[in-house]
Amino acid sequence: MRFANLRVRTPFKSAAFIALAAILFASPTVLAQKLNDSNGAYQTGTYRDLFAEQDHSPAETIAKIEKAFQQLFRGDALSERVYFEAGSNLNGPLAYITDWANNDARTEGMSYGMMTAVQLDKKREFDALWNWSNTYMLITDPKNPNVGYFAWSMNTDGTPRSTGPAPDGEEYYAMALLFAARRWGNGRGIYNYQEQAERILRLMRHHPVLTETGPFRIHPEDPPFVMNAEAFAKFTSPNRTERLQSQTNLAIELKGQGKTPPNSPQPRFFNQGPPRPETAGPMVEEEVHMIRFIPDVGQGFTDASYHVPAFYELFARWGPKEDSEFWLKAAEVSRDLFAKVTDPNTGLSPDRNNFDMSPIMGRDGQPTAFGYDSWRTASNWSVDFSWWRKDPRERVLSDRIQKFLIGQGISTFADRYTLAGSPLSSRHSTGMLAATTVGSLAATPSPNAKAFVEELWRTPIPVGDQRYFDGMLYMMSMLHCSGMFRIWGGK
Repeated sequence: MRFANLRVRTPFKSAAFIALAAILFASPTVLAQKLNDSNGAYQTGTYRDLFAEQDHSPAETIAKIEKAFQQLFRGDALSERVYFEAGSNLNGPLAYITDWANNDARTEGMSYGMMTAVQLDKKREFDALWNWSNTYMLITDPKNPNVGYFAWSMNTDGTPRSTGPAPDGEEYYAMALLFAARRWGNGRGIYNYQEQAERILRLMRHHPVLTETGPFRIHPEDPPFVMNAEAFAKFTSPNRTERLQSQTNLAIELKGQGKTPPNSPQPRFFNQGPPRPETAGPMVEEEVHMIRFIPDVGQGFTDASYHVPAFYELFARWGPKEDSEFWLKAAEVSRDLFAKVTDPNTGLSPDRNNFDMSPIMGRDGQPTAFGYDSWRTASNWSVDFSWWRKDPRERVLSDRIQKFLIGQGISTFADRYTLAGSPLSSRHSTGMLAATTVGSLAATPSPNAKAFVEELWRTPIPVGDQRYFDGMLYMMSMLHCSGMFRIWGGK
């Protein structure tokens, strides 16, 4: 990796950002509506330990979680860990979480790593990930319409793979920072966690609508990012043996069925014509109180797995006071969305849907399927039920999806489906199993809920090429199911 000439990023130096800075650091002027704490873990301070409920001792559980952290953060570089340290700058150590199979660092994984670190009291790792995020991912070029957000995907040497954000990363960054402020207290600069979280939350709702024409940069001094052959070469990860093997296995399987294996799609990155103006704005759709898939301006759509009402309740209490009512309403809307976009029989949720909660139809006339993002949705509604207990429909949803997947085979169910339940893959994924096991926090106590807990307990920590998404969901799900993923600063 190349980490020469490390530099500290200081956003918003230009006078062009006066209006933007006024938004970011505005004084609270709007009183929030009366908060309803309900009777979940936020109010009671009590978190279920699903493993203890099935006679696994706390010592066994703690050892299992510590082993997962050590493997994913300290394990063998080629087969086990996803956390890598990358030198230091004036703000201290730098580190990133990598998607090993794709050889990049993503705001999703960086923020998951920070959330894991704050839950386990690993301040050094937390700060190193936050420092790398600010040094390389924070967009500071005033000519990039996404200025102030974090670029969602970067090469591990700190050069860009994208010049725009993904809101799920920003949500987890903000929540992890708010927890850090309450667990460790605030430092200076980028380590004033409360201030940094409020900056993110203000931008998510109040980012000005900006239009610029690319190619864009992350930082003003960077070369413009253009998807050409040189840039694409960095997309070709050497860490793909497991994926290639699975493709080979699938080809053999299809050939045995008398079918022709599909050709790998070729990317269409080159000769795309002259750059066109791009417009970016807030990460939320104000009128409907929903998170957007990306902060573009136009019709847009949302992703159910981006909806984290458990966090929105805390944003309303701990974030900018002028936005409190918005986040409370967003939590209500998210709960309604979960109930309306999931299939009434399978409990599966789509990767994307329209803001009016109607399905996005594909060229085949079918609604968007249950895909990789969708794994997280059951965990999102179940943590909301555990922390807030404001919507009994979340219990019904957990019962429904767990029943369907057990019917598919708890150790073999596929990791992608049509919403009606037809499998779209032959792979069984630890990450999906783990996130669905968190559903047991909301599910009716039953053999199904217990079966998921035992299956996760027996499942080994992910290794190999796919250990990034599987591993981070495994890690956070183990924390949730053990009662060790907590509201730091709650009652």
